[in-house]
Amino acid sequence: MVAINEKGLLLLLMAVMVPLAGELHFYPFGDDFRISLGTPAFFFFLLWIRGVPAVLSGLLAGVCVMLFRMGLGALTGGEADWGRLLQLHFPALFYYLAYGTAFFVMQVSRLDRPLLLGVLGVPLELTAAVTELLLRYAGTARTITLSTLNVIAIIALFRSFFVIGFVNLLKLRESQAAAELQRRRNEEMLMLVSELYEESLHLQKTLQDAEQMTQMSYALYKSLKGLQLGEGTEGLAQKALALAGGVHEIKKDNQRIHAGLARLITDDGLPDYMAVEELADVVLRSNGRVARMLGKEIDMQLQADGPFPLCHAYTLLSLLNNAVVNSVEAIAERGTVRITAERSGESLVLRVADDGPGIPPKLRELVFQPGFTTKYDKAGRPSTGIGLGYVKQTVEAMDGTVTLLPGIGGRGTEVCMTLPLGQVGKGE
Repeated sequence: MVAINEKGLLLLLMAVMVPLAGELHFYPFGDDFRISLGTPAFFFFLLWIRGVPAVLSGLLAGVCVMLFRMGLGALTGGEADWGRLLQLHFPALFYYLAYGTAFFVMQVSRLDRPLLLGVLGVPLELTAAVTELLLRYAGTARTITLSTLNVIAIIALFRSFFVIGFVNLLKLRESQAAAELQRRRNEEMLMLVSELYEESLHLQKTLQDAEQMTQMSYALYKSLKGLQLGEGTEGLAQKALALAGGVHEIKKDNQRIHAGLARLITDDGLPDYMAVEELADVVLRSNGRVARMLGKEIDMQLQADGPFPLCHAYTLLSLLNNAVVNSVEAIAERGTVRITAERSGESLVLRVADDGPGIPPKLRELVFQPGFTTKYDKAGRPSTGIGLGYVKQTVEAMDGTVTLLPGIGGRGTEVCMTLPLGQVGKGE
C-alpha cells in the first residue's frame, strides 16, 4: 500500500501518535488499568501499514507508550522514582505487544471484509487487556471477572468498528482519487488518439495525392518517350520515370507510417464508439484545462438533446476538438464556449458556439481554406489555419455539411456540423 520510505515515516508517526492518544483515557475498574484512544490509534496503524510485522509494531508501540508514560510521570509527579514508574507502566508494553501478536496470529492483515475486521477487533483487545490485567493483578488478591471482560468487549466492539469505518473512508477517498486520475488519463489518451486519427486522415489524403502524382509522372514519361522530338527527349523521359519512381517510394514510406498509426489507434484499448455526451464532455474538459493554462476564463457548456446512438469516438473527438480549439483561440480573456448536440431525423447536428469577436461575413468562406486564419498570438504569430479546413473536408467526405452562423447572443461564431448517423453512428 505504501512505499518503503513511507513505511518508516508511518512507523515514526505511530510511535508518536499512539502514546499521545493514550493520554485521552479513563479508568473503568478503579485501578491503574486505563481505556484510552491509544488502542484504536494502534489498530488503525496496523491496518494501514502493510509489510511490517505486527509483532514488531506492537513492540515499538509498547516501548514508546511505556517510556512516554514514565517520562510524563516523572515530570508531573515531582520525583523520578524510575523503579516505581517502571513497575506502574511496564504492563502497557505487554498490552501492545500482545495486541500485535494476536493481530499477527489471526492474520488480520489478510482480511478485507469490514464486518469481519470489526468483529475481530474484540478478541484482539480482550487478548491485550487480559495480558495487561494479569501482570497488574499478579501478587494481589484481585482477579479478572466476567463483568470486567464484558465491559472491555463492549468498548472494544464500538472502538474497532469506529476504526474500520475510518479506514474504509480513507480507502474510499483513495480509490476515488485513483479513479479520477485514471479518468483523466483516459481522456488524455482519447484526445491523443483522436489527434493521431486526424493525422492519419491527412496522411491518407497524402497517399492519394502521391498515387495521382505517380500516375501523372508515368503518363508524362510515356508521352515524352513517344514524342521522339530529338536529342535530349530520352533524357527528359527518363527523368519523368525517375520522378514517378521517387514519388512511388514516398508513397510506400507514407503507407508504412499510416499502417503504424492505424495499429496505434486500434491497439489503444479504448472503445471505438462512445456516447455523444461523453465525447463532448471530454473535449470541453480538455480544452478547459488548456484555457486555464493560457490564463483565460472560459465557461464550457454542454447541451445535448438525444437520444443518440453510440458514435465513432475519434471522428467526433477530432471534429469537436478542432472547432472548440478554434473558439478558445478566438476568445481573448474570458467568454463562453458551448457544444450543442441534437438529432434531426437521421442526422446528428453538432454546434460549437462562442461569444468571441466573430468572423466578418466577407471572410466566412475563406476560413475553410487550409492556412487561412484571422487569429494571431501576442507575439504576432498566426494560427495554423488548418482546423476548420479539416472540419469541412472531413464532414463533407461523410456527405455532411458545415455552416458558419452567429455565435452566442449574436456574437462570436457558431460552427454547425450536420453528420449522417449512418456514417458516424454504430447503428441502433
